[in-house]
Amino acid sequence: MSPRSVLISGGGIAGPTLSYWLARHGFRPTVVERAQGLRSSGNPVDVRGPALSVAEEMGIMPRLRELATRTTAMSVVDASGRQIARVAMPATRSAAGNREVELPRGDLAAALYETARDDAEFLFDDTIVTLRQDEHGVDVTFDRAGPRRFDLVIGTDGLHSTVRRLAFGPESGFVRHMGVYVATLPLDGPVDHPHDVLMYNTPGRLVSIHPSRGHAVGAFIFRGPAIGGFDHRDTEQHRRIVADAYAGVGWRVPELLERLRKTEDLYFDSVSHVRLPTWARGRVALLGDAASCVSLFGDGSSLAIAGAHTLAKALATHPADHAGAFRRYEAEHRTLVGPKQRNVGRATALLVPRTRLGLAARNLAARAWPGRR
Repeated sequence: MSPRSVLISGGGIAGPTLSYWLARHGFRPTVVERAQGLRSSGNPVDVRGPALSVAEEMGIMPRLRELATRTTAMSVVDASGRQIARVAMPATRSAAGNREVELPRGDLAAALYETARDDAEFLFDDTIVTLRQDEHGVDVTFDRAGPRRFDLVIGTDGLHSTVRRLAFGPESGFVRHMGVYVATLPLDGPVDHPHDVLMYNTPGRLVSIHPSRGHAVGAFIFRGPAIGGFDHRDTEQHRRIVADAYAGVGWRVPELLERLRKTEDLYFDSVSHVRLPTWARGRVALLGDAASCVSLFGDGSSLAIAGAHTLAKALATHPADHAGAFRRYEAEHRTLVGPKQRNVGRATALLVPRTRLGLAARNLAARAWPGRR
């Protein structure tokens, strides 16, 4: 049997990881990515749990540790910047033998791409326009490249997945807003607290500054209902939404809002769940946030790495039965995703309390958290 061709839509975390493992198992992967190249920005993410063994098998853990942030604690501050509590971050407790790594998302994506690029075809600045599958394959048209036929198509293209829309139906049927929005942006200039994530709250709103690796990242996380007419690609709309949500908020918020108004590198989206009864339809399957977004609080990057490994192994184990491989992958990976999705509400309540009373209770508890320093 000749190597089977697999089109992967999305060049973030799951896509390059999947392409690496598919190539190792004798498949011919092609990755199509809407962006013109690798994205250098992004909030820090953790590589932990089952993703650690996958990264170790790929031989990239030394590189990930080189790219790791140097944060050691999270500091909760009041409006004057006075520290309320300082809690050690688990991912940095290397002295206790913790193997977890925190690093900027863009650096993780770049490391995965560099590991996969020699054995996979990458098409940047392009996207899928149509999918038409039959018993033997999937005909695909692209926005820029010529039409091609693949044996399988895997959507790793995130919360607003094109593959999911084309193969499963409109986003409105599967994506549920969790009542929270998040915006992140890079911050220029020196970092005042190179080892602490600074966190300031008012009821229903959080502002944080993460020092990353000397190139700090600012984040706005706030509660709000679904916004009518929301467009996840409309940056000017995003600036207005965040500015309105944080009008009159103190601490360093006016300074951060000014940077938000000027930045060309703003990420903004709803914190959402993606729930589907099945992650596969015919010769098309979904992976990562496209299948089961756990959004901001659910170890999405680690789940994407682990899920990519599971899917590639299932396809290699069932080379002549893609339907069986998809079922095996889904049954195994849902055991990891389910608990993370169920815990999002709890994490949100902890980070973004709704009321002054809830905020006071959280701050009191923070002073007694394990690892407080």
